[in-house]
Amino acid sequence: MNALELNAICKTFGSQRALDNITLAVPSGSRTVIVGPSGSGKTTLLRMIAGFESPDSGSLSLNGKVLLDSTRDVPAHQRRIGYVPQDGALFPHMNVAANIGFGLATKGHARDERIAELMDSVALDSNMATRWPHELSGGQQQRVALARALAQQPSLMLLDEPFSALDTGLRTAMRKMVARLLADAGVTAILVTHDQGEALSFADQLAVMRQGCLVQAGQPMALYLHPRDEQTALFLGEAVLMPARIENGWAECDLGRIAVNHQGRSKTAQIMLRPEQLQVSPASPDGTGCRGVITERDFGGNTCTLSVTLVAGTLEPGRSLPVHCPGLMAPAIGSAVKLTTVGQAHVLKS
Repeated sequence: MNALELNAICKTFGSQRALDNITLAVPSGSRTVIVGPSGSGKTTLLRMIAGFESPDSGSLSLNGKVLLDSTRDVPAHQRRIGYVPQDGALFPHMNVAANIGFGLATKGHARDERIAELMDSVALDSNMATRWPHELSGGQQQRVALARALAQQPSLMLLDEPFSALDTGLRTAMRKMVARLLADAGVTAILVTHDQGEALSFADQLAVMRQGCLVQAGQPMALYLHPRDEQTALFLGEAVLMPARIENGWAECDLGRIAVNHQGRSKTAQIMLRPEQLQVSPASPDGTGCRGVITERDFGGNTCTLSVTLVAGTLEPGRSLPVHCPGLMAPAIGSAVKLTTVGQAHVLKS
């Protein structure tokens, strides 16, 4: 069952088309992540769902109830949708407890118990209840904002780049905590982010937007390995792109003859591999196979990114390809290597 259904949502600001016919279904209890470059319309779409903005046309329903169509537009405060903005947006004149309990209808002891329960759920110590927002770290502020949103027992949680101001280690920990918390509460969530790694890690469903359009949606691994086009491929991570001649599930390209996910008739096309699908080994003494030389080595701890320049005898000598390999096994700069591939290359749509 789908918790949220968007149908043909359109929005124009002056002459600028911000959202163009957006149709998307979000399954109940799932986590959908909307990604796209700056100005692609992702935050505008989130504000439409929250009820902060109204589209020019289209419809929106939550758990089978129509919130928006040509005849109605349910106000934001009646939608039972939680919203956590990028900066947390805590009330500076209220302490932690007052911020979390801002929208609670209960009073007295029941209210205090509910606030304590919410603080515990987001891993905040009870002694922090009397602190003020300016006395909290960035991660603590975001946890207070999340607890405040959960206090309303929302049917849907919207997260607008809530981890972007945090440092790398805390960002990862917060992302995992939020994912676990939402799963335990059974709350459907939509996260907007510009961080591809964050999107791939957090999402059950990934939706890619570009210039106000929904380009592709599906499971994160499916989009990562089988992007719709070159722009989507490069947005979701490093990619090896090259022309190839395709025939009967095989491609002839700079890397030799490799398997592809296309069984159609013979054609020329652009193919894609992810750098981790390329493997290097010492060059064969007989000079067979696709050969190259390590020209750069970017050590990153457990992973090392190599630049391998193809040598004479390949279809395009001088071409440099990125390769990911274990950091402790990375060959030295200047090493002659043989390139092989793992899995299938993806044929991009022309």
